[in-house]
Amino acid sequence: MSNKFFLSAAALLVTSFTSQALAEEVNVYSNRQDFLIKPIIDTFTKETGIDVNVVFIKDGMGERLQREGRLSPADLVLTVDVSRLMDVVDKDLTQSVDSKVLEENIPAQYRDADGKWFALTTRARAIYSSVERVGKRDDITYEELADPKYKGKICTRSGKHPYNVALTASMIDEHGAEYTKTWLEGLKANLARKPQGGDRDQVKAIKDGVCDYALGNSYYYGVMLTDDKQREWAESAYINFPNQNDRGTHVNISAVALTKHAKNKDAAVQLMEFLSGDEAQHLYASANHEYPVKPGVEPSELVKGWGDFKSDPRPLTDVAKHAKQAVQLVDEVQYDL
Repeated sequence: MSNKFFLSAAALLVTSFTSQALAEEVNVYSNRQDFLIKPIIDTFTKETGIDVNVVFIKDGMGERLQREGRLSPADLVLTVDVSRLMDVVDKDLTQSVDSKVLEENIPAQYRDADGKWFALTTRARAIYSSVERVGKRDDITYEELADPKYKGKICTRSGKHPYNVALTASMIDEHGAEYTKTWLEGLKANLARKPQGGDRDQVKAIKDGVCDYALGNSYYYGVMLTDDKQREWAESAYINFPNQNDRGTHVNISAVALTKHAKNKDAAVQLMEFLSGDEAQHLYASANHEYPVKPGVEPSELVKGWGDFKSDPRPLTDVAKHAKQAVQLVDEVQYDL
């Protein structure tokens, strides 16, 4: 073989190794399934050339990151509620990010003061009511769901699900543990059936006449209204935003954080900044029926049709610090039994 052949082969190898070395990627552990964020991720990759690999982790993200330690491939974590987020943060599995872009795009209420997490969207913990048997309830509160007048009329998913844990934690922050335990006891006494299923199953139960009221996240209303099989579930119920005459409706967040041992830090921060920007925020709003966290970015037309509401302004870190106690209270009253 000629020297020319070997030189050409060597050049190809160098080019290959150089391309691999220059290739950028971000590895993401996500509570949110890949197909829900794929349009946003695909847009980021198209605009930047940075590949994003998403691993869906339903539960136990903190434990997995702990096991993997410094060998973890994860650069970012995406969480779908504040309880799971704070589990990762409290285990010291994230690191601070100093970014003017993130600080400008995300209000202080929805980001960590030390830059260890940043919210991307918000969703309201709504109370749904039967169109046929109840009507619209703009005056409803979380507190009154424990009133005996609602006996046999309420449906919820498990009290230990993170969405309900966050709501209970917000009640503790507002009223204290003793009041909240009594509230949980009253709410349990008013259930039409044992807690089961997801948020959409509770709205279906309204349609089926099992209950008149249900707790559920606001974005599920949009999911149901745009699904041929579930639209009639949504059309059987009104979405109501509780506590509009006092503290406002409890909201939860989806959020992003940079992992402690991120190998692709610069590319990961670039993705974080993209997720907080106008384009991604619009995509979140249109695809997932959530409320953009960046001021000035409007919800989708469908979501705007539900009307404006006042959200609870308390920092979500104040809510998250009560999460463990909230779970303890749910166990004490045997809510799920």
